[in-house]
Amino acid sequence: MWEGIINSKSKTFLTFCFCFIIGVAAASLLELKIGFLYLYLSLFIIVTLLIIFWQNKITRFFVICILFFVIGVIRYLLAFPLSSNHIANYVGKKAELTGFVSREPDVREDGVRYVLKIKNPKSKILNHEIDGRVYFKSNLYPRFQYGDVLKLNCELEKPEASDDFRYDMYMAKEGIFALCQSPWAEKVGEGEGFFAYSAILWLKNKAADKINLLWHEPMASFMAGLLYGYRGGLGELNQAFNRTGITHIVAISGYNISIIATILIAFFTFLYIPRKKAFWLVCGGILLFVIFAGASASVVRAGIMGALVLLAKQLGRLSRVGNVLALSAVLMLLQNPLVLRWDAGFQLSFAATLGLVYLSPRIQRWFVRLPEFYGLRETFVSTIAAIIATLPLILFNFGRLSIVAPIVNVLVLWLIPFLMLFGFLAVVLSLIFLPAGQVVAWIAWVGLKYIVLVVTWFSNLKWAAIEFRINWVIMVLLYLLIISIFYAKSKNFRFQSRL
Repeated sequence: MWEGIINSKSKTFLTFCFCFIIGVAAASLLELKIGFLYLYLSLFIIVTLLIIFWQNKITRFFVICILFFVIGVIRYLLAFPLSSNHIANYVGKKAELTGFVSREPDVREDGVRYVLKIKNPKSKILNHEIDGRVYFKSNLYPRFQYGDVLKLNCELEKPEASDDFRYDMYMAKEGIFALCQSPWAEKVGEGEGFFAYSAILWLKNKAADKINLLWHEPMASFMAGLLYGYRGGLGELNQAFNRTGITHIVAISGYNISIIATILIAFFTFLYIPRKKAFWLVCGGILLFVIFAGASASVVRAGIMGALVLLAKQLGRLSRVGNVLALSAVLMLLQNPLVLRWDAGFQLSFAATLGLVYLSPRIQRWFVRLPEFYGLRETFVSTIAAIIATLPLILFNFGRLSIVAPIVNVLVLWLIPFLMLFGFLAVVLSLIFLPAGQVVAWIAWVGLKYIVLVVTWFSNLKWAAIEFRINWVIMVLLYLLIISIFYAKSKNFRFQSRL
């Protein structure tokens, strides 16, 4: 009896979470621009209906569903500037701004990208106090750091969408609604921002210096990508990673962390470490990884996704894991609702997590003949599950289908945790005694070279990848097809098990 009550409450909770998510999704797809007066009126009507029909369970349930849907729409609208003092209202004008660098600078070959958080500025031209963030590009030198206070003179412009890229929404999800073109920047102070984040970035920069000392390019950039998601300096390797479907190994995403966590659990189990102890070891490793990678919003989201996969394997009950996944999605969308449509990393992370949690147990029996050696079977099953779960999204967002992805992932993924471990050890040892770090770095170089050779060989095959883009309708239909196939097979398996 109690189990039935718990399951009923669990389904109700999931329904309300999905109603909120659907509200955010509907507002995102339609790009709603509704006046808040209408939304407040809707809330008033919903609350009135709740009071009137509170005793009717069915009506009450549907009214609460509508309430969560409306809350999702409201949260989407609140992601856009509302204040009359916001910098978005002054695009097209020249301004003198003062603020601090609020994000880690994005260093590239052609310059550095900065995000400036305006701090109590008084624009001499606009003669208004304004707030918000502004994005600008500057030369490689002089180089500014997180927390530096800058004075900026420039003309404000609005991010514009192009035919094939919604640059305006890409920036909006980062909370940026104004660009600073041809800026003149001067450092006037330092020490702003969060001290803990400054310390993390300082540690990350020290690690980057040691990585460049221990490995030559492109191996240095490859190792930096493994350890903290750096994507610069790979050159032609980037294209090879794309064609072979393993870009996720050098990107901080839930896909990456989930796969690595799954491999580590399998490896620890092979070494006869109890699963509960292995769970806490890997969770600790994910926490260190998130801190080391800079603890940005996307990295924290990726860490949560990886931890959820571990939780699923620890609990073993999909109903409980489903609740945690739904709640995690709601909390992330409350923090930033724009990631649902405009952040491919968020979409892939969540899809991969769902695949690892729900598809892996269902396809595991297909590969019972694979050996368990060093977690090979679990690595292969997890890889296939993640590929199935993310394929429609990859075709929709990137329009590329990698034919060789399954085999390349199996050939290289098992090595990634060890490379990350040896790379981390090499960096730490080099801080203490450089020759010791160089010895460990050489061991890691062998593994890096192996992956580069495998990826290069497969990417050179003419049929390694094909260009194939789908629209969002086809993507939704593909996901419905995947769900229906695995649901039908699951029911059939349970029926045969009873017989």
